[in-house]
This record gives sequence, structure tokens and C-alpha cells, in this order.
Amino acid sequence: QVQLVESGGDSVQSGGSLRLSCVVSGHTGGSYYIGWFRQAAPGKKREGVAVIWTAGGTTTYYADSVKGRFTISLDSDKNTLFLQMSSLKPEDAAMYYCAAGPCMRAWDYWGQGTQVSVTS
Repeated sequence: QVQLVESGGDSVQSGGSLRLSCVVSGHTGGSYYIGWFRQAAPGKKREGVAVIWTAGGTTTYYADSVKGRFTISLDSDKNTLFLQMSSLKPEDAAMYYCAAGPCMRAWDYWGQGTQVSVTS
């Protein structure tokens, strides 16, 4: 059973930076998609933030709202996914989730989330 555990969420001032981590365990092999999603508040739509394909780690996707400010990366040796966030804005505040799956439309595994708050 694949498990994803996020960490790194915090409260930061607008314009600040933060790095989120997601440790992956239980994966038995093969390539998959892994990425970050966020949900601003319970009941609001969960949106994709950044995604990476583990085979080579060079195929990525970013939401338009974070392009140029967020960077997704994967440390395969440590089975850890990162999201480096800079120039944070109040609208970036959300619960951030790590998710993994076989394709971009099938996210089979989710973490519990880590909270990011941005104060203006």
C-alpha cells in the first residue's frame, strides 16, 4: 500500500518562501505521476498545482497561477517529492496535498495534507 506523508506547511508572510516535502513509501516499482494539489477551504475545489512524472523526473506540469514561483522536484533516492514555493501570495494559502497515480486523471493515493497560511 502506497503511503504519502507531507510536511513543511507553515504560516509565512506574503512574499516569503516555503518548501513542502512528501515522503513516499510502499511503492513496489514502476513509474507514476506524483504531484501537489491544494484546497483553499473545506468544500472548495481541489486544484492541481504541480505534477511530475517519475520516469526521468523531467516531465512536469504547473498551474498557471504558480508558474515561475513554484518548483516541483523529486529525489528518487530518498523517495521524496518537494515543492519549493517562493513569492507567496495570500491566495496561495491552502491545505496542500501530495498525490500519486498511474496517469494524470487517476490519482489513487493521497496524503493527509499540510497547511500553508500566507499573511499579508
